Amino acid sequence: MASPVIKAELREKAGKGSSRALRREDKIPAVIYGDKKDPVTVTISRIDLVKQLNTGGFLNTSYEIQIGKDKETVLPRDVQFHPVTDWPMHVDFFRLAKGSSLNIMIPIHFVGDEVSPGIKAGGILNVVRHEVEFSCPANAIPEAIEIDISEVEMNESIHISTVTLPKGVAPVIDDRDFTIATISAPSGLKSADSGDEGETAEAEATEGGEE
Repeated sequence: MASPVIKAELREKAGKGSSRALRREDKIPAVIYGDKKDPVTVTISRIDLVKQLNTGGFLNTSYEIQIGKDKETVLPRDVQFHPVTDWPMHVDFFRLAKGSSLNIMIPIHFVGDEVSPGIKAGGILNVVRHEVEFSCPANAIPEAIEIDISEVEMNESIHISTVTLPKGVAPVIDDRDFTIATISAPSGLKSADSGDEGETAEAEATEGGEE
């Protein structure tokens, strides 16, 4: 999938005064750095930036910054927002070298809960990791990792080894098969089970005494 394109213009002046003037013109100051090259200061349209922010996953998406006829492949690293209006104030973009990979936190989404036998039996999905750090190609960062729990039973765990990952994507933690989530019995059901076990044991003890 091609990276979304954000158009930008070179910014010659820096400083707070210049930045305030740009924002009055609905332009947002930004900087592009990394890949052993000099930083480049640019401006981007506030409308374009807000549009990308509203699509979700902004910090996990690689973009093509177009400056005239030139393009830079970048990953947003930070967005500063106004404390009152919540409008974006400044963006940091990190250059991505061609064919490079990077480590990034990616959210975990669960599907199939409506048919999961463990959930249908009254179990609760306990999420241990809402995000997992993965190594992935810079130009193919997944928006999220989907995990199908449609066949997970009560008291079963989902480990990273059971998750189907996109090509080129691998967990950064590779020395253990860590748990992402479990389906466990609710406390009320556990208490009921414990009570049943206690009554059974007491009955067995009473029967043994009568003999």
